[in-house]
Parts: sequence; C-alpha cells; structure tokens
Amino acid sequence: MIDIDKMRADTPAASRLAYLHNAGAALMPAPVVAAMKEHIDLESEIGGYAAADRESDRLEAVYGSVARLLNAAPDEIALVENATVAWQMAFYSLPFREGDRILTAEAEYAANYVAFLQVAKRTGAVIDVVPSDATGELDVGALERMIDERVKLIAITWVPTNGGLVNPAAAIGRIARAHGIPYLLDACQAVGQMAVDVEAIGCDMLSATGRKFLRGPRGTGFLYVRRALLQQLEPPMIDHFAAPWVSRDSYQLRDDARRFETWENNYTARLGLGAAVDYALDIGMASIAQRCRGLAERLRTGLAAIPGVTIRDLGRRPGAIVSFTMDGHEADTIVSSAAAAGITIGASDPASTRIDAEARSLPPLVRASPHYYNTEAEIDRLIDHLASVARR
Repeated sequence: MIDIDKMRADTPAASRLAYLHNAGAALMPAPVVAAMKEHIDLESEIGGYAAADRESDRLEAVYGSVARLLNAAPDEIALVENATVAWQMAFYSLPFREGDRILTAEAEYAANYVAFLQVAKRTGAVIDVVPSDATGELDVGALERMIDERVKLIAITWVPTNGGLVNPAAAIGRIARAHGIPYLLDACQAVGQMAVDVEAIGCDMLSATGRKFLRGPRGTGFLYVRRALLQQLEPPMIDHFAAPWVSRDSYQLRDDARRFETWENNYTARLGLGAAVDYALDIGMASIAQRCRGLAERLRTGLAAIPGVTIRDLGRRPGAIVSFTMDGHEADTIVSSAAAAGITIGASDPASTRIDAEARSLPPLVRASPHYYNTEAEIDRLIDHLASVARR
C-alpha cells in the first residue's frame, strides 16, 4: 500500500498544482532534490574532482540500483545523458548492409524512426513496419510472419509517447530470441510506471530516461545491454574511458556496458537518478503500476462521459498516459485552459508518431499522465474542468 500522504509531502508542488504531466517530466520527490543539492554544494566546497572521489561509492551504487530496477546485472548498465543517447548508442553500434531489414511498430517514436531513415539512406537497409492488430497493439502474428534471414533488428517503442498503448514487449521478445535477432526496446514511457524485467521481456537492449515516470532529473538516461550481446558491439563513438588507449596504435574496449559512456558526466544528476530509482524501488513497482493504472482508468471513465470528448488510447490494457481530443477545441487551447485552472497536462503532436497519426488521421492530442502521488480528487478536478470547457 502506497502512503499517499507521505508521497505528497515529499512533493511540495502537489499542494498547489494538480500535476498530471508525468509522461513529460514528473515532479522530483524531496530525496532526489536533496541528493542533487548536497552534491552540488560539495562540488562548490571542494571541487568537482574531489567531490566525485568522496562520493565514489554512492556514484557506483547507481549502477546497482538501475540494475535492480530492470532485473539486470550492474555490468550491463550504462549511464548516459538522456534516453535518446542511450538508444542511439545501441542502435548505431549495430552493423547494417544493403538489404538488411529493420522491423518496427506503427507507433514508433520520431527520434528512433529518423535514425532508421538515416541508416537506410547510408547503408541500403530497409525499414519494415509491423502492422497493428485490431486493438492497436503490434500484431505478434504478423511479426512472426515477417521474419526472414534478412531481419537484423527488431526495434519497438513499448509505450508510445502519444497515448496509453502498451505494446506486447515480452511476446515480441520471445520471437526475437527464437530467431536470434537483436531486440532493442525503447522503454522511455514505461520505466517508472510499471515493472520492467529484461529477463522476462527478452530484450537485448533497453533505453530509458530519468525524468518521466521515474521522477528523476532531466539530463539523465540509461542503457541496458545483455551481456551476451555486449561483446559483439562497438560503440559508434568512444573516448579513453570507453576504450582505454593501451598502446600508441591501439585501444581496448571496456568489458562492461560502460563502453557506451564517456569520461565526463554530470555527477550531480547521476546521484539524483540513483535517488529516484531507489525511491521507486522502496515504494514497490507493483504498487506503483496498480496505482497508475487505477488513476488512468478513473480519468478515462470520466472523460467518456463528457460530450464531444474522444479518448484516443489503444491497446487491451492501456497504461497511465491518457490521450484525447475535444470537438471544437484545439489541444494547445485545452492545455492552456487547464494550466490557468492550476492543472498541468500536455499535448502530443502527430509528428512525434507520424505513422500511427497518419493511419488514424490524428490531430494534436491532449495528453494527461497521472502518477501514484496524484489523488482521485485531482483526477476529478481535471474531469470537471474539461466538462465545463465542453459546455462553453
């Protein structure tokens, strides 16, 4: 059971805002902020190098925390500047040649898809989009039928940015493993709102951010790479931390996932990320997932009763991103109206998930994303506000 009063006490802004924009950047809890402030103060007192040396044990512990969150090993974790860097370091480490196939989903995120396009342009690789089933999820049967010897990567966004869809990540993993195909999972919107077990999922690589449902600071991300694949990958860019200069004419890549890192990084943000992961683990991801889904379902039920509102979420069991449109009202106008009422929500542009948006003829969507520290009263407050907008 989550102690909501304690969680909200750790989140001072919750006393003045109904903050329902956790899929964008969640509110950091007090222990995360404290960890960062303490380290930046230490850097100001003794210098950045000395501060890192003094806090080396805590900094090293972040790898263990992320590993526990994912059910991975610490040597399979790299800490990087953001989820995009994490994803790119994995993707651009894979070799592609003319005719190689990349399989992805209809709701793939724009940052990933433009990378597919670039590699296709450079190498002659082919991008094939797996169709969705009747629920909007990636069609696992269609994926199986599309497998051949030319498929060199399956790359999927687990929870798309434009709605509550949760793609069948573990079912995809079973197919990838059965055929020995590398599987890259973008878990940006999943980590922090649901349990993530890389062994159960069967992914070879996973990228995520700290700032969203994990409630960490901006400018943090991490990459998981399965140990069995790790030794086969050479990062697209390296420095002397990732690959020590062992002789005048040679370097040697690190044996662990830190081959995807660089020497310089933001230690303050890393400690904030570690604190955020530990905070979530202390609460329990099963409890968080149950709470998030419950609040999202309450919101969907309320929205369904408002004339002119259309819920745009797909999937059998949507997650904690609720997307919708309202007849006669632009998404940005609704977001601004809510902000004026002390309610923070967001919007999703069709360009962020172009294939899905074009297939469904989607306009810009309103996106509300509750988290465990939100209350039922805050959900009802948003519903009441939107109902009043609809009556105008």
